[in-house]
Amino acid sequence: MAQKTYIADIERGIYDVINPEHHRFVTDKGLSETVIREISREKGEPSWMLDFRLASLEIYKSMPVPAWGADLEDLDIENIVHYVKPDTDMKHDWADVPDDIKATFDRLGIPEAEKRSLAGVGAQYDSEVVYHSIREDLLEQGVVYTDIETALRTHESIVREHFMKLITNRDHKFSALHGAVWSGGSFVYVPEGVTVDFPLQSYFRLNAKGAGQFEHTLIILEKGANLHFIEGCSAPKYSVNNLHAGAVELFVAEDATLRYSTIENWSRNMYNLNTKRATVGRNGKIEWVSGSFGSRVSMLYPMSILRGEGASCEFTGITFASTGQYLDTGTKVVHAAPNTHSVVNSKSISKDGGHAFYRSLLRIAKNAVNSKAVANCESLMLDNRSKSDTLPIIEAHTDSVDIGHEAKIGRISDETIFYLMSRGISEAEAKAMIVRGFVEPITKTLPLEYAVELNRLIELELEGTIG
Repeated sequence: MAQKTYIADIERGIYDVINPEHHRFVTDKGLSETVIREISREKGEPSWMLDFRLASLEIYKSMPVPAWGADLEDLDIENIVHYVKPDTDMKHDWADVPDDIKATFDRLGIPEAEKRSLAGVGAQYDSEVVYHSIREDLLEQGVVYTDIETALRTHESIVREHFMKLITNRDHKFSALHGAVWSGGSFVYVPEGVTVDFPLQSYFRLNAKGAGQFEHTLIILEKGANLHFIEGCSAPKYSVNNLHAGAVELFVAEDATLRYSTIENWSRNMYNLNTKRATVGRNGKIEWVSGSFGSRVSMLYPMSILRGEGASCEFTGITFASTGQYLDTGTKVVHAAPNTHSVVNSKSISKDGGHAFYRSLLRIAKNAVNSKAVANCESLMLDNRSKSDTLPIIEAHTDSVDIGHEAKIGRISDETIFYLMSRGISEAEAKAMIVRGFVEPITKTLPLEYAVELNRLIELELEGTIG
């Protein structure tokens, strides 16, 4: 299948700087048993993981491409390179990272953010983690934060117990693909009662042309633990398709709280087909903060399963779709126990013909009596060429539940623009002010430097497109 060349994009500055490709090992394009065995051999994995990969490959072959949602016709898996090993091992000292890779993360501000406000950082480049650090005092409290390949060697029993148990290789075609070719990602374990007082962050950078990134993030919080985890990702633009099909599995135990914040800033040749899922125990809490920018296509619906009585979740998301983009995003919440609570606040912006599609599922199990769920969805179109749709699905299997849902879709107000312009503000700045106010509930949930990045991405989007 021929890949279409797609060039319309915004000028993204530092995010589009491309490094020369220096690899230690690269698989051939496409997907085969030979490719799977090569990945496993390069990693020196235990036999059970290779068996899992091969089983996932067979499941992938048997499953259809999703026929709903975004158009995936131009995504040709046989033209994707599924494993690109950078020419370096993982380092624990930033000075030891190769200069070109180090320069990339320096431009993105990762080392500076670590110095100011982070308790630990992981940096992945193409298919492998190249840098990892964590504060010594957290190690002394039993906190584990490392790449998942290391965890597979040092904490094999924990990884094996949890790996792809929330997200299985039978969920959909791209979870099966992930199970077959996953590489890189983060492993976090926070012991009972431990609070990590500054965020941990992993940043994923895909530099290779025509490649895929398939990191796996596994976070386990024991009873009463507390953590804020931040995920960032970006890639430069190319004229061929790239693919991101990662997986995030979050295990939040009784009385534990996890905030998971993501800012995705892919280039517009990227197909972003990520899967994220959390399970929450009694009186535990999961908080999602999600910013979706860039990519040609996104299909992303973080899921919260409230298994324990009194468990709760909050989801706050912002999506910005511009020229040539179809961003199909949303969330899923399953109330599977009594007295559980959920709040969903989703905002989307579309401009210059972009299509933002909000899709959600709220399921109340029969035993989830006295539960409460509130969902608010707001969509803002900046012109008459853009599209915005919402498809909220509610399944309530008990009458003893309090459910509220509100959706608003509208175009930016000409009257508001005129009013601001009458006060000496330019039309462009007036629109920017309205958009900044629209997304303010999102930005205020992030640490300062990430709120700044989110606003910077919005400003880039508002500056317009080229093509």
